[in-house]
Amino acid sequence: MINLHALLKEMVKLRASDLHLKVNSPPTFRIDGELRRADMEGLTADTLVDLSKQALSPDQLETLHKAHGVDFAIMVPGVARFRGNIHQQRGTLAMTFRCVPMIIPKLSDLHLPPVLEEIALKKRGLVLVTGTVGSGKSTSLAAMINHINENRNYKVITVEDPIEYLHTDKKGFVIQREVGDDTPSYHEALRHILRQDPNVILIGEIRDIETMTIALTAANTGHLVFSTLHTIDAMQTMNRVISFYPPHQHKEIRFLMASSLQAIVSQRLVKRAGTLGRVPAAEILVCNAAIRDYIMESDKTAMIHTAIQEGYTEYGMQTFDQSLMRLYKEEKITFEEALHHASNPSEFDLRARGIEATSDKSWDIFEGKGTTVAEEVENDA
Repeated sequence: MINLHALLKEMVKLRASDLHLKVNSPPTFRIDGELRRADMEGLTADTLVDLSKQALSPDQLETLHKAHGVDFAIMVPGVARFRGNIHQQRGTLAMTFRCVPMIIPKLSDLHLPPVLEEIALKKRGLVLVTGTVGSGKSTSLAAMINHINENRNYKVITVEDPIEYLHTDKKGFVIQREVGDDTPSYHEALRHILRQDPNVILIGEIRDIETMTIALTAANTGHLVFSTLHTIDAMQTMNRVISFYPPHQHKEIRFLMASSLQAIVSQRLVKRAGTLGRVPAAEILVCNAAIRDYIMESDKTAMIHTAIQEGYTEYGMQTFDQSLMRLYKEEKITFEEALHHASNPSEFDLRARGIEATSDKSWDIFEGKGTTVAEEVENDA
């Protein structure tokens, strides 16, 4: 018999982000983005059933039996929390566990741009953190909520499926609700959330038009709303939000987004150079008057990318490729990794080799030729 807690402890020991279990395969860990199989025999169907009983409550086991899949969270005391999913494949069970550290990291610990601290302390509006699965969205959101909790006397309500990071009251007052245990669904939790007097609302994920509408409504009525989408950058995020709605509502939704959106933070995790671990490359959109205009006018939306590229000095914005260039110039990542993750590899290659338009100064800071916003403030002082 295999002990689930022992597997999860081994996962933490190996610094794995995920653990995958299925019949006829050994336990498989994801370490720095790569899959690594344990040196043991494949698991049997009976073993997977036994592991499911170790992981799930009776109610969760019933959900698994009826729906052939269940999301949950599990705590191993003194080790970590884990987000889990058990599902059925080819008539047998399969499992995935994601490690959630006990200590919520600070934004600076995550090597994310300092402008995120300013974004987290906005008084109202919508902040979307986007990226593919495993890009660090949940960790970044937890760090932003923790920053609010440490610096603002706000009431924060989170709705998550499941709860990952656990927040304790600091300067703020935090309520965390888990879909399944504390509320039957996102919709039910969000239906009455504005009557619960929140300053800040965290929605674990926007999955449909109802959730998106509630997020926009709350952001437009003076609340600060955080959520995630599985999109790769700001442009795709805008298109995804609009695509939730039928064509006759697109103009209205563009207006709502333009009036409520505060920022879009998109992430990709990139292998570090010469050591273990990964570092985030981040595209940062911060809404200003020009970007609000580009959002409202569909024929101008394509100009958002240029506005991000040119918006670092005044607003702290940056594109993915600018972020990758800085990481490469600081020798945190290799050229090959930077090129692999670049949105425009050919342009990135030219810039890395020093071939660029002499009039384009928007990349100077990312190529080590200028001063950062923080340095400029210090120099002025």
